[in-house]
Amino acid sequence: MSEAVAEGESAVELLLRAAAMVPAERYALAAIIVAFVFLYRFLELHVIGDILRGFRGGRVELTFHPASEIYHRVASRCRLLHGRYLATPWLASPHLQTLFLGIHGMPPSFTYKRQLYTVCDGGTIALDWLLASDFEVADGFISEDASTPLVVVVPGLTSDSSAAYAKHLVYSMASKGWNVVVSNHRGLGGVSITSDCFYNGGWTEDVREVIKYLHHRYPKTPLFCIGTSIGANIVVKYLGEEGENTPVAGAVSICSPWDLLIGDRFISRKLVQRIYDKALAIGLKGYAKLHQPVLARLANWEGIRKSRSIREFDHHATCVIARYETVDTYYRRCSSASYVGNVSVPLLCISALDDPLCTREAIPWDECRANKNIVLATTPNGGHLAFFQGLTARRLWWVGATSEFLSALHDSSYMHRQKANDHVLHSSLESSIDKSPYVNLMEDGMVAAVTEDGPGNDGSPLNHAVDEEQLSNEVGGRRQNVVSALNHNEKASGVGNECPAAATKQQGDDVHSNKLHEIIAPVKRSINQLTRYQGRSVWLLAYIAFVTSWPLLGSLAFITFRKKFRNPLRAK
Repeated sequence: MSEAVAEGESAVELLLRAAAMVPAERYALAAIIVAFVFLYRFLELHVIGDILRGFRGGRVELTFHPASEIYHRVASRCRLLHGRYLATPWLASPHLQTLFLGIHGMPPSFTYKRQLYTVCDGGTIALDWLLASDFEVADGFISEDASTPLVVVVPGLTSDSSAAYAKHLVYSMASKGWNVVVSNHRGLGGVSITSDCFYNGGWTEDVREVIKYLHHRYPKTPLFCIGTSIGANIVVKYLGEEGENTPVAGAVSICSPWDLLIGDRFISRKLVQRIYDKALAIGLKGYAKLHQPVLARLANWEGIRKSRSIREFDHHATCVIARYETVDTYYRRCSSASYVGNVSVPLLCISALDDPLCTREAIPWDECRANKNIVLATTPNGGHLAFFQGLTARRLWWVGATSEFLSALHDSSYMHRQKANDHVLHSSLESSIDKSPYVNLMEDGMVAAVTEDGPGNDGSPLNHAVDEEQLSNEVGGRRQNVVSALNHNEKASGVGNECPAAATKQQGDDVHSNKLHEIIAPVKRSINQLTRYQGRSVWLLAYIAFVTSWPLLGSLAFITFRKKFRNPLRAK
């Protein structure tokens, strides 16, 4: 036994002596190889694949409906969508691209023109403009009669118009002759929170109101919309909610998360994704700290301060303010993948399959293929909102592809045009309903939201109040003119020379008719309101009621008239 131990010790000594004889350079080389393999897998580098492909890049894969006119007449004219994408060689990793975009991004240098817009609930949105030309009117913005296309950009989570990718996009579109405005989220872009409402991943009310405002102010201007990251989710959800009733002529979605629930599972799956999760949580807490006085009153501030992930932040802030039961409920209701089928606007969707934040598992492939208005473009590489190309990494591939698609769409006859209907009234009703979970049925048949605001804070914007007041004054003035004209005609035709008894009788009839009118008027207005928006349903219900009640009504009529006919016969 002791001999075996001795032999074992001698074997160990021999092994150590042999290891000592290996040069240190070999160990260093082996360590470098192991570290390289680890980093290559951890950072998801693809430089070796680029070398094997001869630096030609990966092919852009397009998904569309076979009978899609948007593809055959618009996207087929886009060279970049039918080419290849090669990432910058020294950024051949989705993580390196995303990190470089966040740190520097090499954005162009220019200055925005800022406009502060107040939405209907009192919140403030910063609209940052970059115009295509030097022509300006007195207010410093584009002319109301201008036909130059206008692009509305919706940034990503905790991003604003100063983000590198936003500047790349804005500068590229403006240099090609387009007017661009970045609609910053509430509380971002250096603007304070001025209401008790915050934005979230599915909050489409701000985009809806800004687009409606721009369309009303510049009715002759073709209006386009581009969403990036969480802004893409908001834009697609808005387009699905509106359907045909949107003034947007075309749209582009860049790196959308599509399904927030799947994205939440993905971002907490691996170590590198958990790093992104913590980094985004830090950004959200920084956003919350800027507006601590408001958030501390509305949400669980202590929970927000201790949040270490996006999900924890949404639990303590988003779900409390927006009144979602659970975080999963919020994610399910705000995912744009559920609204893809109802998009009626030409839409280009661009996603990278190696996106470290928005997984390819959430992309609604079948829904995009089934919708004739959607073209989905996916690339093997690109990271999140990066897509750097060239040795200097001064260009973003998706910016060029977006500009090319929108230019081809603008030059074609396939831009979406809003149907001429009563959508303005419908939108005002819908937006007022969405402000609160409870509604009231008013005397005139209109539906109004119940809010906790006082009488002086009804949540309506100043310009809306002015318009409604002007409208009521105009309507009242017209009614007064009509009544005056009728009285004048009556006097001229001698109607006023009636006898006192006839006048008294007519006055009594008028009193009874006015009382009857006061009783019937609210019901009549309610029925008119219902028939305006649900006319088909109302007539269908009336038909069903008539058919189902006809046997009973026929029996009653038969019994009634039989008794009446029987009595005269007996008298005879």
